[in-house]
Amino acid sequence: MSLLSQPHFHSEAAAITRLEAIVWPQGPFCPRCGGFDRITQVKGGRAGLRRCGPCKREFTVTVGTIFERTHIKLHKWFQAAHLIASSKKGISAHQLHRTLKVTYKTAWFMEHRLREAMRELHPDTQLGGDGKTVEIDETYIGGREKNKHRNKRNKLGTGGIGKEIAFSLVERGGSVRSHHVPTVSAKTLRPILQAQIHIDSIVMSDDGGSRVGREFARHQSVNHSIGEYVRGDAHTNTIEGYFSILKRGITGVYHHVSPQHLKRYLAEFDFRYNERAALGVNDEARTDRVIRGIVGKRLMYKDSCVA
Repeated sequence: MSLLSQPHFHSEAAAITRLEAIVWPQGPFCPRCGGFDRITQVKGGRAGLRRCGPCKREFTVTVGTIFERTHIKLHKWFQAAHLIASSKKGISAHQLHRTLKVTYKTAWFMEHRLREAMRELHPDTQLGGDGKTVEIDETYIGGREKNKHRNKRNKLGTGGIGKEIAFSLVERGGSVRSHHVPTVSAKTLRPILQAQIHIDSIVMSDDGGSRVGREFARHQSVNHSIGEYVRGDAHTNTIEGYFSILKRGITGVYHHVSPQHLKRYLAEFDFRYNERAALGVNDEARTDRVIRGIVGKRLMYKDSCVA
């Protein structure tokens, strides 16, 4: 049986029940006062409406989540979450609006809300540790200047001119964290490394990052400029593999990512990598983890249109 044939993908009542089971694993509680006592169903009210006995406030399971005040049916949110979570390189807003039969504007905003749900909740936990290896590198997002219209070119050339910079850290066999940074410099990158990587980690980089990893237990770099890509266990192949998925997704699916939204696309690709099949996470579990990420977050349309 297809995963999408499950009731919560088609029935609004089943979607509400499924969402309550994910958001309220210990039973319903009031998002206003936090109480668990005397939570009752509102008779004659809309589906899923409840009332808190102590504070007398009415609420649904969507209050205090990304789905709060949504006009989109919850079963369509589940479909969208499944499609974006199970597509290795993402799904475009145009494809989503055709699949779900919603407007393009709605599909675009739905994707940004789900990317917010994918955003890591605990970035203060560090990657690596004693005996663990973390690879660091940067990549450039955007088209080449020579391929742009003459009036839009900043300067002829290749490399990072006119592009946005994504700086990523990947723990071998573990998670990735990506950051949209303005420049590639020790001043910009060192604070990220110090906050995100455990001091006892083994850090691997290419020759461009050879000056920012010296404070860690061990740091090795490979010199790509002379054709050196592997030297023993020193390499950045893991992070290059992640970048290949990121680049193919942006180039082949999204085609264009504006600078103010790049952080959200990075959160999307980070999430799918961190919840990948190689770590034992299947499509159904990955979708549930997206839904669990909606709690405690809000994203208004006016906020999604600015940085």
